[in-house]
Order: sequence, then C-alpha cells, then structure tokens
Amino acid sequence: MKRSKPVRAVLAAMLVAAVASGCAGGADGTAAGSGAREKADIGQQGPAAAPAGPVAAAEARVERLRKQHAARVAAARKWGLAKTPLAAPEPPAEKPRITTRKGFEVEGGEDLPPVFTTVPTKERVVFLTMDDGADKDPELLKMMTELNIPYSAFLSDYVTSDDYGYFKDMQARGVTLNNHTLNHRYLPGLSASEQRREICGEQDKLEKYFGKRPTLFRPPYGNYNGDTLRVAKSCGIKAVPLWAAEAFPDHMEWRETDQDLHPGDIILTHFRGEEDWEGSMADMIRQVMKTVTDKGYAVARLEDYV
Repeated sequence: MKRSKPVRAVLAAMLVAAVASGCAGGADGTAAGSGAREKADIGQQGPAAAPAGPVAAAEARVERLRKQHAARVAAARKWGLAKTPLAAPEPPAEKPRITTRKGFEVEGGEDLPPVFTTVPTKERVVFLTMDDGADKDPELLKMMTELNIPYSAFLSDYVTSDDYGYFKDMQARGVTLNNHTLNHRYLPGLSASEQRREICGEQDKLEKYFGKRPTLFRPPYGNYNGDTLRVAKSCGIKAVPLWAAEAFPDHMEWRETDQDLHPGDIILTHFRGEEDWEGSMADMIRQVMKTVTDKGYAVARLEDYV
C-alpha cells in the first residue's frame, strides 16, 4: 500500500508521455531497442503471461491513447486543421443536473424539460451541434469520423426526407439524431395542436426511419412557449438544449457579452454548403475547431452529459 502513490505517479507520467509524443517502436510493434523475444523450443514451456492487474490495465490504456493521438494528429494534417484537436476527458460517471437558464423560463414550467445554453461542468469541454440537415456532404462524415470529433444532429424532416440514408450512415458512426420539428416553423405562432404535429410528428419520423425516439429537442430559431415545452414533454422529450455560440465557415457569433467560450458551452452550426455559405462544411469545422482548440477546449459528446 505504501508503494501505491509512486506507482500512480509513474503511470500518470506514462499516460502524459504517450499522448504527447507517442511511444517509440519498431516496425513490427516491438519496443525500440528491446530486440525480439526468443521463441521457446518445441516441446518446452513458454514464458508465463504477465499477470493482469492495475499496471497492465494502465499500460494498455497508455497504448490505446497513444494510437488515438497518433491517428488524430494524422487526421488533423490530412484535413488541414491548424492544430490537432484536444481529446475530451472521460465522460462523467453521473450526468450533471440540468436546469433552465435564468430568463428562459415559462410560466408553470417547473416540471417541464429544461431549456439551457450551457451544461454545468468544470471540465474544459464544449459541445458541437448541427441543425436542419439540408446539406449532405459525404466528406463531412469522413472528416468527423477520422478526427474523432463528436457532434449531435438536430433534424427537420422537410430537408432530410430526400436522403434518410445519409443520416443512417451518420447514426451508424455514433451520432445521435435529435428532434428539430417536421417543417422548421416558428412554434410560438402555432396552436398547441399544430405544435404537436410539428414536434411529435418528427418524433414519429425519427423512430420510423432511425429506430429511436430522441429525448433532446431544439425549437427552430430557439423560439418556444409553454405549449412547446408541454407538447415536447408529452412525446418523450427530456431536455431542450439551445446554444451559447454559433459557428460559420469564416467566423463565430456569441450569445454572451464577453464573446468567449466557457466550460460546457453548446455550439450551434448547420448542415449547409457553399450554396448558403462562402465555404463548405469542412471549412466550418476547420474554423470552429481552430477557435475551440486555441482556447484550450475539447469537444465532448453532448449526450454523455445530458
């Protein structure tokens, strides 16, 4: 027990060293300078396997992190990022309690899904979300997969129905598909029954084509009223994430007066291409990741915290 602190210190140093620069190794994966192990003669007992335990598990994690870091460095170079994105920490064992942001409440909304722009966390992580679904660039799927950057999609059926297969591919890559209504209408201008068709109708579409009814919902334009939240709750919505910043191919826009990122901030962008922007989805990712990385943040998976 007295040796536990030094062992942990050594393993921590190994983790840092592995992620920062990778471990030197030969072409066949053996440690540099170690030489190949001699094979046991036929009929003789070979060397015993190393005992499993905390040290072995930590060494395996070091190797996994080293490989992930090397892959991310190569992907960042391939896709033209200014810097290699930072790796997010392990998700919390228990998700934080989410409450409605002050000033975003509705009357009688104490038991309704919370509306928020930032997730309560002390970790230097932010969350990337993409709305609508109009532009379906296959390069985006490849880029995000190779960079291992998590993001969440909020889909509207009126722009996704022409190619559900694109979003099935996205879902297969680990992206959660969330609700952004059927037709992207201004919800406070609709009756409760009309809002039900927009919100619950999109729940039905998502379940039909992707197998799941999401628990996250984002109202178009970020506008909602009490009916919106009551209807959303009635068809399975648990939370309403809005955003603290918005990303474009050539700049960022901010909700807060300090024009900066904060731990847990949600970033909004859209599935749009050069017809709408002076740039592609890949250009937008390069821009937002430069901002996020320069400010010392990593992108984490929203659904791990909400």
